[in-house]
Amino acid sequence: MPSTGPLIFESSPRAMVWGGRALESRLGKPLPDGQSYGEAWEVSDHPRHSSVCLSGSARGKCLRSLMENHVDEIVGAPEAERFPWLLKWLDCHDWLSVQVHPDAEKARTLWPGEGPKNEAWFIIDAGPNAKVWAGLLPGVTAADIRATAAKGTIAECLHSFTPRPGECLYLPAGTVHAVGGGVLMAEIQQTSDATFRLFDWNRVDASGKGRQLHLEESIACIDWRRGPVHPVMPANHGGDGRSTTIEPMVDCPYFQLHHVAGKSPADLPVAGRLGAVFAVSGRGTLRGRTRGEILAAGHTAILPRNAGPWTWEPEGPSSLVLAVDPGRQGA
Repeated sequence: MPSTGPLIFESSPRAMVWGGRALESRLGKPLPDGQSYGEAWEVSDHPRHSSVCLSGSARGKCLRSLMENHVDEIVGAPEAERFPWLLKWLDCHDWLSVQVHPDAEKARTLWPGEGPKNEAWFIIDAGPNAKVWAGLLPGVTAADIRATAAKGTIAECLHSFTPRPGECLYLPAGTVHAVGGGVLMAEIQQTSDATFRLFDWNRVDASGKGRQLHLEESIACIDWRRGPVHPVMPANHGGDGRSTTIEPMVDCPYFQLHHVAGKSPADLPVAGRLGAVFAVSGRGTLRGRTRGEILAAGHTAILPRNAGPWTWEPEGPSSLVLAVDPGRQGA
C-alpha cells in the first residue's frame, strides 16, 4: 500500500446553475472564475473524474490508479470495481431541482453504465430562506406527481422542513428530494452520477432553454413506500469545548456516519475497515498507523482499511463527519 496514513485529494469544483460562492468563502476552495459553483468533488472514482492524491507516497496518483493496484489495502474488497463513495461539498445557494436517484435495478434499466445512488447530507450552514424537501406526503400517487409537475406545484406533494446546522439526513434511492435557499453541506453518496429531474422551478438559461426533465423515468424510480424523511441532530456540536464524543447518525448498507465533536483526542471507530472524514469545523491532526495529516474545516480524507488504527487530535473545539464502511454493501 502506498500509504499508512490518510489520503487527501485535490478538490474539483463544479459550476452549477443553483450554486454560489460559499465553497470559496466558507470552505476555502479556490474557484477558477466568477461562475456560480455548486459542488466540490473531494473524493471521486467516477468515470467523469478521478481525484488526484496530494498526500504521502501516493501523491500525484489518481484514485483510479490506486484502486487498480491497491484495492484490497484501501477498501478491503478485492472484487470492488470502484471506490464505493463519492464525497462532495455542496453550496445550494439557489434551488436544486426536485429529483430522485435510482436504486440498482432502476439504474441498470434506465441509466446503463451508472450505478445506484443512496446518499446522506450533513448541514453545515443554512440561510434564513433555506428549505429541504424529502420524501412524499402520505397518499401521494403517480397521478398527483404528474399533475403537480405540469402545474409547477410539485412541492405540495413533498414533506418539507427548515434545515439547521448540524442536522444529518439519509436519502435512500427512490426518495424524492430538493434543497436550496442557502444551504452549505457535506454529501456522501455511492459512486454514481444518476439523477432524474421531476421539476426545475421553471428555470431557464441565458438562451431561454431549461434543463432536461425526466418525469416518467423519475416516476419509475420513486419508492412509493418512502414517506417523510426526518433529519437527526447530534447532541454535541463540538463548538463549546467539551471532551470529544462520537455519536452515530446514519446506519445503512452503504455507509455508517458518525459525528465526532469536541476538543480532546479520540480513537476513531474504524477498526480495520474503510473510512473517510469531512472536517466540518476546527483544526487537528488525523493520524494513522505511521503518518498524520493536518485537517481544517473544508478538508476531506480517506482512511484506508490497512492504515489504522486512527486517532483524531484536535487543536481546540472541532467537529468531523466520519464515514465507515459497514461491511455489508447491498444493492
